[in-house]
Amino acid sequence: MHVIKAMLRQPAALFGLAVVIVVVVMAIAAPWIAPFSPDDQMFDGLSMEGAPLPPDGHFLLGTDTLGRDLFSRLLFGARTSLVIGLVANGVAVAIGLFVGIVAGYLRGIIGNLMMRFTDLMMAFPALLLAIVLAALLKPSLWIVAMVIALVNWVQVARIVYTETRGLVERDFIMAERSLGAGHFRILVRHILPHLMPTAIVWGTLGIATTVLLEATLSFLGIGVQPPQPSWGNIIFESQSYFPDAPWLVFIPGAIILLTALSFNLVGDALRDILDPTQRGRG
Repeated sequence: MHVIKAMLRQPAALFGLAVVIVVVVMAIAAPWIAPFSPDDQMFDGLSMEGAPLPPDGHFLLGTDTLGRDLFSRLLFGARTSLVIGLVANGVAVAIGLFVGIVAGYLRGIIGNLMMRFTDLMMAFPALLLAIVLAALLKPSLWIVAMVIALVNWVQVARIVYTETRGLVERDFIMAERSLGAGHFRILVRHILPHLMPTAIVWGTLGIATTVLLEATLSFLGIGVQPPQPSWGNIIFESQSYFPDAPWLVFIPGAIILLTALSFNLVGDALRDILDPTQRGRG
């Protein structure tokens, strides 16, 4: 309740939360909201010259290059983008938590090796590494999610490692050790709860990055493959028609931008609320 009340006092966070809720609800309810099937190539969906139709009363956001309803494809594309965002970011946060906690708690040779590997992964540009992995594997929804997770865990691991190093030197951890508590109990009962605010904040902020990365991979043709719609491959399929049908690029691009911005606003608000070092600033 404290978190909810604090977010309601921040207009930017409230706006971001409202947009996120709308996107999630529309993605879940896509089969009932969408006026057409996302794969239906309708006879009246193209002009006499075979060009996409602009937005009108029948097709709310116009049609694409194959005569499919753009509004319906965007609704189902939201499902794809959000599933990848949640799954990929959830896996990335889980991997980052595991690596950061283990390396920060054990330290020594094992901790140094794990963090040097993390530094090595950070040295590669995330987009380039994702492109290489996606090109080597057969693109699909779950493969794209795993590829994005494998390139996004390093930032979480570095932050968690730094916080864990500070926690293991605290007096309450020393007291637990002196009482004979095992490593598992210390990690799960005393260190992990202190790291949950960090995980929640990075989990929220990372969804925006994940959605953008999925859109980029799909735009490059190595993400989610047609006919399954995603916001990125909708733009990819329509880019050649940009001069004649700009709505096919502008509308999904604006949705991607708005969604990413909204998740960032919510993440920034959660960071200010949950991180005690941020309180009182601004």
